[in-house]
Amino acid sequence: MPVTTSYPGVYIQELTSPVHTIAAVATSITAFVGYTSRGIDNRATEIFSFADFERLFGGLASNSELSYAVQQFFQNGGAQAYVVRTPATSLGATGANVVFGGITFTALGSGTWANGQVLIDADLIGVNLGADPLAFNLTITDLADQTTEYFANVTLSQTSNRFIRTVVNDPDNGSNLVNISFAGAIPTTAVIPSGVLGKAITIDGASGINATVGGSPTATTASKDFSLTVSTSSPASPPSPMPIKDIKIFPSGGAIAQTLTGIAAQVQQAINSVLALKMPGASVAVSVAPNGAGQALRVNALLPQNPDAVLTFTSPTSGGDAAAALGLSGLPATQSNVAHYTLGTTNAFGSQTSSAKGSDGTGLPQTGDIIGSPASFTGIYALLKVDLFNLVSIPDATRALARDPFSPDSTIDTSAIYSATIALCDQRRAFLLVDPPPNVSTVSSAVDWISSKLGVVNPNGAAFFPRLRLPDPLHNYQLRTFAPSGVVAGVYATIDSSRGVWKAPAGTEAVLNGVQSMVYKLSDAENGVLNPLGLNCFRTFPVYGPVVWGARTLVGADAQANQWKYVPIRRTALFLEESLYRGTQWVVFEPNDERLWAAIRLNVGAFMQTYFLKGAFQGQTPNQAYFVKCDKETTTQTDIDNGVVNILVGFAPLYPAEFVVIQIEQLTGQAQA
Repeated sequence: MPVTTSYPGVYIQELTSPVHTIAAVATSITAFVGYTSRGIDNRATEIFSFADFERLFGGLASNSELSYAVQQFFQNGGAQAYVVRTPATSLGATGANVVFGGITFTALGSGTWANGQVLIDADLIGVNLGADPLAFNLTITDLADQTTEYFANVTLSQTSNRFIRTVVNDPDNGSNLVNISFAGAIPTTAVIPSGVLGKAITIDGASGINATVGGSPTATTASKDFSLTVSTSSPASPPSPMPIKDIKIFPSGGAIAQTLTGIAAQVQQAINSVLALKMPGASVAVSVAPNGAGQALRVNALLPQNPDAVLTFTSPTSGGDAAAALGLSGLPATQSNVAHYTLGTTNAFGSQTSSAKGSDGTGLPQTGDIIGSPASFTGIYALLKVDLFNLVSIPDATRALARDPFSPDSTIDTSAIYSATIALCDQRRAFLLVDPPPNVSTVSSAVDWISSKLGVVNPNGAAFFPRLRLPDPLHNYQLRTFAPSGVVAGVYATIDSSRGVWKAPAGTEAVLNGVQSMVYKLSDAENGVLNPLGLNCFRTFPVYGPVVWGARTLVGADAQANQWKYVPIRRTALFLEESLYRGTQWVVFEPNDERLWAAIRLNVGAFMQTYFLKGAFQGQTPNQAYFVKCDKETTTQTDIDNGVVNILVGFAPLYPAEFVVIQIEQLTGQAQA
């Protein structure tokens, strides 16, 4: 705003800077799509280490090509990735579920891995039932990695903003373990909480703690013992009792707590001291919970080996009535379930009315499972929800048969998967790493594959040969054949980090860490046959070991003479496009005149100058290396009338020194004059 002057003196005014710094985007975030042993289905999950992959997707699995590719990616210098788990939905893969209180909880990841893993626990502690009689708290725990989610004050009331389905299924802040649905009408009665509830206990101000049994206050909490029977079962057998006798509530001559919370703590300590000896690893938590008009002791058990246990409290044969007085005996079966409503178990305790096991299906994901649907964001299209990814690896696209590592799985249509993926890469300015099929194991088969069978001709991808041999940690480190895209993605990330995306990710720096051998050892002459066809080869050299020895795109054949022949040139262009696309968003809705054009030239020019100084372009001067043009020549009056501003950016790419020719001349002795 103009400064209003009213007196002689100096006035200060802050002006808006025309500088809008353009940030460079990452260049080697890799997306992996395929089968994993566990994890959420069809959701792109970001990871930063193989430890993250182990925690979220179960780590290495013999039938998961993707798991090895991710390991090899981080082993070769990768730093950031997204993983999309594709289940064999077309072959019957389903998620484990449990139904209690009319609510169906289904694991977000299909397969048997979730059976007995996720515990669903409902409680009423801290819930104002007078305000909402259908409200309760929900805790969801994954025993596999001890992940716990807590949703306070959810309700079965559809008019509430805490409606359980809305809260738990929220795509941003909901559960990462389960999804909620209703098989029939939404229940109109409250959920019975999991755990064990005692009878109502009141506090008599004059006499201290009194247990109310049958409406008559009695001072019997000083009784010292009761017994506990733990009934446990496996999914295939009925519960079997395990009696634990003579649990001492109060030590002999010890003080009796004068609050209900104190009584709860004493009962918890008494039970756990015995369980520590009888059932190592088992424990209970005793708390105070509402029970009708009064309060009750609530006992929740954690029995890792038997999550579907039932607890029954009885007075010991030696006498004493502590259990009865505390309301811990004679409980209705609907309140004695401490299973926490476990996914995938067949036993129905308490208000758990049914439970179905998850299924892995009858095989690995098929072509349709991997490609998925853009409408439902499944398969490769789960990546549409990712903000940025640069490289794509799909090892399952060239999956080998388990019994024969050199035979392709005939249920997989490699060309269909790569055709769909390359179209997605075009849309998202990403780069596809193409693996050779298992039966492409000779030079002649490689020529046939790259020339006629691959079926993908696009600058946003590169193909490699041959497949690689690495030790398999799951089989005593015996050598196993793998698709190379995971290794290559890691090498690309390493070169990008150390030299820049404009450096060809090949040569003696592009070492393949962990690779012991290859299914075919190429000679110089054979390499000379494949390189002109645009097929990037792996070679092994003394001292340097196995390396990437090619940097051509899928349009890199000499016969095509394409401007995007080389990988570093194409990836540099994608990097510039994505950075400038994101860095010029501020231009939208600005007045389309010379002042805007000058600001654009300033900001884009500053970005290009930065990378000229880093050595990303050819040329000795900025004028030789790049140009930025945005003026009345690029943006005509017709463009202005249509709300269009045109920015023309050019750069002189660095071509890799693919062929180094050394000329040697022998000098002979010269006659002296």
